[in-house]
Amino acid sequence: MVNIFECSLYTLNNWSVFHMVQNGSSSSHKALTSPYPGSHIERSQVPEDKVGWLIEWKDYNPVEYTAVSVLAGPNWADPQINDKGFSPKFNERDGEVERRSLNGLYVVENGRPRNPVGRTGLTGRGLLGRWGPNHAADPVVTRWKRDERGNKTAHPVTGKNILQFISIKRRDCGEWAIPGGMVDPGEKISATLKREFEEEALNSLQKSPEEKAELEKQLHKLFSQEHFVVYRGYVDDPRNTDNAWMETEAVNYHDETGETMDNLPLEAGDDAGMVKWVDISEKLELYASHSYFIKLVTEKRGAHWSEDPSPEYHE
Repeated sequence: MVNIFECSLYTLNNWSVFHMVQNGSSSSHKALTSPYPGSHIERSQVPEDKVGWLIEWKDYNPVEYTAVSVLAGPNWADPQINDKGFSPKFNERDGEVERRSLNGLYVVENGRPRNPVGRTGLTGRGLLGRWGPNHAADPVVTRWKRDERGNKTAHPVTGKNILQFISIKRRDCGEWAIPGGMVDPGEKISATLKREFEEEALNSLQKSPEEKAELEKQLHKLFSQEHFVVYRGYVDDPRNTDNAWMETEAVNYHDETGETMDNLPLEAGDDAGMVKWVDISEKLELYASHSYFIKLVTEKRGAHWSEDPSPEYHE
């Protein structure tokens, strides 16, 4: 796979990364919500016209918060910025930890990285382990909806074929989402995509070595075929803070005939409470920016999305 960090902001395969970063006021709704996930912490209120860092705001006084689970020092988390012996190399690969952003260089102020989209009303790391970008991968596994005879099902209004994707219900917030997760230090994105799908949608962590080997064999066909990079970059995520934020690479793996996925038993595992195939349409309400990623997949595949002849995306 191409090293995704060699891609500049202006050469990515869709305009959305640039749009999201340049329009902080319109793409940070979920990163401004209170209380902060998993806590009773209320963010300082940030008016829409004060989100961008270029807008001077001398009275800005954000709340400082880093979750106890992060401060406990698990292997996926950085130490505190002022801890002795911790000198992170921001905007570059720092040993096995990737501290480069998919959106280009970010500002480091007073030793802390600054969220490229703007103010969030909260400093520190919240629930995120890394200062700066926290890299994730989201595998969007799709197939065509089919009737009992095996024919593709078209939407009665638009006439476009209906696409389905594998969705999980997150344990932490109860919202439906694309199965995905964090990139481990030193791990290739392609490996993260496959691993997260296996763990969350197929419950591979609870399988015997023999069952796991069989899953691997069947999944290899799907994950080794030609795929479509849906999105790379910043994610409007409720966990984001002024100093730590989510970035992802969402990739579509499409089972054109449906034969590969028919043989795989869906079973929720790891961070997933439930897993199922979901019909795709604009009516879907998904976690973070996942609805937007799904919409981009329907555009690429020529599938049904909206009954409105000229739909506009609304987060």
